[in-house]
Amino acid sequence: MIITIIGAGNMGGAIAKGLASIEMNEVRVVNRSIEKLQTLKTEFPQIIITQKHQEAIDGADIIIFAVKPWLMRDILSLISFNPSQIVISVAAGISFDELHSFAPNVQTIYRIIPNTAIANKMSMNIISSSGSNSKQDNTIDKLFSPLGANIFLPENKMAAATSIASCGIAYIFKYIQAAMQAGIEMGLTPQEAKKLAAQSAIGAGSILTHNPELHPSTEIDKVTTPGGLTIKGINQLEKNNFSNTVIEAIKKSI
Repeated sequence: MIITIIGAGNMGGAIAKGLASIEMNEVRVVNRSIEKLQTLKTEFPQIIITQKHQEAIDGADIIIFAVKPWLMRDILSLISFNPSQIVISVAAGISFDELHSFAPNVQTIYRIIPNTAIANKMSMNIISSSGSNSKQDNTIDKLFSPLGANIFLPENKMAAATSIASCGIAYIFKYIQAAMQAGIEMGLTPQEAKKLAAQSAIGAGSILTHNPELHPSTEIDKVTTPGGLTIKGINQLEKNNFSNTVIEAIKKSI
């Protein structure tokens, strides 16, 4: 499968690295900055790099646009598409109606919002489609499944999902950063504190993803023994409005 990625920034680069690690894919990356392309090429020599949009798009099966939202109109309007090509936008906030107006001859468009963990094949990929069929949906599912977990949602749920999974990864990093600061104050090295906090976050997520029927409150109960240390910390979090702070931060991210 030939996949062209427009944009080699943080997200475009992360997607390119993830897809290039799957041997069956030919990955082409287009970017205005040659330095970013050369950095990708150094790490993944199999990636084809170019600064010419149309050259990279011709013959591609899937074209992924990983550019800033305000650049989408200008870039899409300059490109000639084959109607059989699948276009994917990872630009948050650009609706299907807008995308179809920018590229009127494109029949099938996907909006996919991954997070930066896609480079490590641990992304949460939010997927919505317009004009697709079940075969195409299956192709996209198989393409992105090796890079993390997929969830297909209607477009009207994309903003809420993005707040939790794409913006939300920054909030998880913020928790890890805060836990590190506490650990360092208590005598741990930054490296020790980071390893402890990061692996605990991974472990908590794995419990819930491997057991979909479990609720976080059930797992909290398992580690909060009467008179124990954990319940004291939980009560302190709630005293400082931890739950409400997280809720409001996610709601602000829409």
